[in-house]
Amino acid sequence: MTDRKIIQSGTKWEDIVGYSRAVRVGQQVYVAGTTATDDNGDIVGKGDAYTQTKFILEKIEKALHDSGARMRHVVRTRMFVTDASLWEAIARAHSEVFDTVRPVATLVEVQALIGEDYLIEIEVDAVIHDET
Repeated sequence: MTDRKIIQSGTKWEDIVGYSRAVRVGQQVYVAGTTATDDNGDIVGKGDAYTQTKFILEKIEKALHDSGARMRHVVRTRMFVTDASLWEAIARAHSEVFDTVRPVATLVEVQALIGEDYLIEIEVDAVIHDET
């Protein structure tokens, strides 16, 4: 049987919704859709897709670290945006983080996210191919 490790960030939403920030099963790690919400529940980077993307990727990095993975283990990113015309700012932030990792990436425009000030939500999948 494969070990299953649940990573929680401690937000109230994890209990309300019944989800985990990330789940590690064997060498695979799945990080839930992540928004630019800080520890106080405030939105970071209102109106700024680049800032929101960078903040989200920092949150994802912490979840990966807590699971034993690193950003270099990311094999897929999925980005949900409310305005696809913001793709250049989002792509710049994504590229700064994943320049040498080069995960497969999807960017999809959606009608809305969980709150009107969110411009982007990101989820990632990682495969730990080394233990360092």
